Amino acid sequence: MKKLLLLTMIMMMAGSALGQPQRSRVQPAEQKQKQNPSSAMSMRAQLTFPTAVEMPEEVVWRRDIYRELDLTEDANAGLYFPVEPQGRQLNLFTYIFKLAQNGYVPVYEYPTDGSDNFSDEAKVEMKTILDNYHIFYEEQNGKLKVDNSDIPSAEVKKYYLKESAYYDQANSSFHIKVLALCPVMLREDDFDGESTQYPLFWVKYGDLEPFLNRQTVMASSLNNAATMSMADYFTLNSYKGKIYKTNNAQGKTLLQLCNGDADKLSAEQKRIEAELAAFHKTIFGDPAKRDSIDNVMAVNAKSAKSAKTKSSSSRSSKAPKAKSSSSKSSGGSSARVTVRRQRH
Repeated sequence: MKKLLLLTMIMMMAGSALGQPQRSRVQPAEQKQKQNPSSAMSMRAQLTFPTAVEMPEEVVWRRDIYRELDLTEDANAGLYFPVEPQGRQLNLFTYIFKLAQNGYVPVYEYPTDGSDNFSDEAKVEMKTILDNYHIFYEEQNGKLKVDNSDIPSAEVKKYYLKESAYYDQANSSFHIKVLALCPVMLREDDFDGESTQYPLFWVKYGDLEPFLNRQTVMASSLNNAATMSMADYFTLNSYKGKIYKTNNAQGKTLLQLCNGDADKLSAEQKRIEAELAAFHKTIFGDPAKRDSIDNVMAVNAKSAKSAKTKSSSSRSSKAPKAKSSSSKSSGGSSARVTVRRQRH
């Protein structure tokens, strides 16, 4: 009896020992799913927006450009209004702020040199940003809570935008792809009243794009019914901004390369814009040469057509002569007919 009880206890202990690792493997996964609902939300957003196309890693031509978007300009004003949420309608910064606050999209620090780094080491917590820029918030059950009135969307009047113009040799097409956005807060100084720019953080456009499909932006100030999604707004490059930097070996901005000269900066911006337009225009060949070749082909085709017309007219003019000659030898032709008549 004692042996039987001992054997039963050993089997129970062995069974618990064998079952414990299995439960430990399942339990962390369940806890992880409960603790990270934002990852499930991000995955769901990507599944509902499958048309987002990433830029190919290997391209034959590419140029990275940084632009400054001024939201006071009419082309970019749709990203600024409404300043405070009106129902489900949010402006761009409020939308990005709420997505980052809830952990749906990661944000990256803005370095002092103005570069961008999207590695895991450069990720920054939203709580750190709130503390650094004195944005009021409450923390409840480990979650950040910020009222709409405390979100500084009215002060974010600029964006730094990184885009890449590239030629995709796989389908022989030219694209301009937005890569990242950085909201810039303009906060007035308490002493002299001048506004100081504070770039808040970088956010990758690839992480943001699936969510932008759910928000609309006004496409025209004259026609209020003309709206488009924010994703289409950036995909169609409807924004307008001046170039302040391009990727270069020195990592300097255009203002630094121009030694602070405003006239040189304006000339350099126009030169880069002209280079991009020229590359896009001549990517499939020089239009002037192509037009000249088309003109030569048109002249050759016209000459061939006129020669063909002359040839057909000459053949038609020779046809009556052949008929008259056959009529002259009508006797011979009738003789042949009479000879071939059947005899009775």
